[in-house]
Amino acid sequence: MDHLFTPFQIKGLELKNRVVMPPMCQYAVKNKDGIPNDWHYNHYVSRAIGGASLIIMEMTDIEPDGRITDYDLGIWSDDYIAPLKRIVDAIHENGAKVGIQIAHAGRKAEDAETPVAPSAIPYDDKSKTPRALTTEEVKQQVENFRLAAERAVKAGMDTIEIHGAHGYLIHQFQSAYTNKRTDEYGQDLTLFGREVIQAVKSVMPDSMPLIMRISAREYVDGGYGLEESIAFSKAYRDAGVDMFHVSSGGEGSILAHGRPGTHVAYQVPMARAIRQALNVPVIAVGRLDEPALANAVVGNEDAELVAVGRGMLRNPYWALEAAAKLGKEIQYPGVYGLGFGIK
Repeated sequence: MDHLFTPFQIKGLELKNRVVMPPMCQYAVKNKDGIPNDWHYNHYVSRAIGGASLIIMEMTDIEPDGRITDYDLGIWSDDYIAPLKRIVDAIHENGAKVGIQIAHAGRKAEDAETPVAPSAIPYDDKSKTPRALTTEEVKQQVENFRLAAERAVKAGMDTIEIHGAHGYLIHQFQSAYTNKRTDEYGQDLTLFGREVIQAVKSVMPDSMPLIMRISAREYVDGGYGLEESIAFSKAYRDAGVDMFHVSSGGEGSILAHGRPGTHVAYQVPMARAIRQALNVPVIAVGRLDEPALANAVVGNEDAELVAVGRGMLRNPYWALEAAAKLGKEIQYPGVYGLGFGIK
């Protein structure tokens, strides 16, 4: 049976199928000003034409020193609203919905003169040692997330994803591996994330779902596992998260510590566990490029949505190809149906 091309709704977000383009940094802001350009426009709109139901724009940062590199997107001022809206409107015109991932890289901000983090612990031996944020500065970061979400809403986004995974700032606060603070944000490792969620929700329409990306498992000695991630995800759910985008890792050097992931669907069991423990919808991600496999993830009720990353980097029309391979009759854009034998 076809499951990948059935509709899905969460709150006011109605999706025509279960195919999601996940956020993937493009490092394409040549002017280093954080403003999306024609590369981003073509990159995202082509995937909407290509049949994905939900496009989640890449990690977009809440302050200049929150970027992984100076070539990343930003959303730290109102100057970004109009350029983002241009992309949003075009995605809508081509039949897809769009979200944006808002984030701060924390200690992984490579081009910041002095990165900031919960604690002064560098990412690896080659990284800069970050400065520990003061308590007041942590509260300012919460406000920065709120302002970023407010701008995302003004730009016409259909959903917002908070980046709490892959070793970036929220992940750094929720992990005992990177958070050695003695203030309130060290005594409760979920406090920063919960405050960010509540701040973001405060400026979102009630009909707009909030997504949070998490790393369900760390791949370092002393890192947390699935039991701990279920616990902090429950705290985040209760704070206002409507859906979790379940990934893993990112808190330490892959080369130094290794990680699973050489096999397809290696993260799906974690998504399923989060879904079952919290009774919330989830997005599964991680080597799900084969249409039959993606279809099975939905059909087996492992996840409500499937994110296809590298597959869509290879082929903007992955969703159209998947529909054809699964024998699903869909509405092809323009005359594109001719390419799939549809007269």
